[in-house]
Amino acid sequence: MTRRIFTALLPLAAAFAAGCSSPHYTYRYVPGKTATMQGGSAVAPEDAPPVVHAAIAAGNRIAGLPYRFGGGRCNGVDAGYDCSGASSYVLREAGLLGDWMTSRGFRDYGRSGEGEWISVWARKGHVFLTVAGLRFDTGWHGAEEGPRWTMKSRPAPGYVIRHPGGL
Repeated sequence: MTRRIFTALLPLAAAFAAGCSSPHYTYRYVPGKTATMQGGSAVAPEDAPPVVHAAIAAGNRIAGLPYRFGGGRCNGVDAGYDCSGASSYVLREAGLLGDWMTSRGFRDYGRSGEGEWISVWARKGHVFLTVAGLRFDTGWHGAEEGPRWTMKSRPAPGYVIRHPGGL
């Protein structure tokens, strides 16, 4: 019986070890690799690649705007953003995405697993980013909704973790 259970769990364990999905996003500070917060804005580590600085600058431009279903589908700054619109905006402005994408579409974005600098956490119905260790998300902020930077950890069952190649 034990062998049967172990054998049945092998594919799940292999997928988790490969970074395919995770039950929880946990904030971790790594000196020189993790962005810091000043007010509601993120500050990139000095030695981060230029694309990381661009992604953080893009997130800062829309951080604090309200949540708006379907927001972020335009080419400029919108009046509000949903999760996929905010994630698309940040990645587009950093040169890592050609056009906006749905949360479900992000499940196939880039490469599998966590990135060194940027990770996309996606499932059907929601997506959020981590950029230089900070979470950029439209939910799990308490009473606030809309795109925000946070150091708060969050449950992430069913999420697939992806990253832009090389980052």
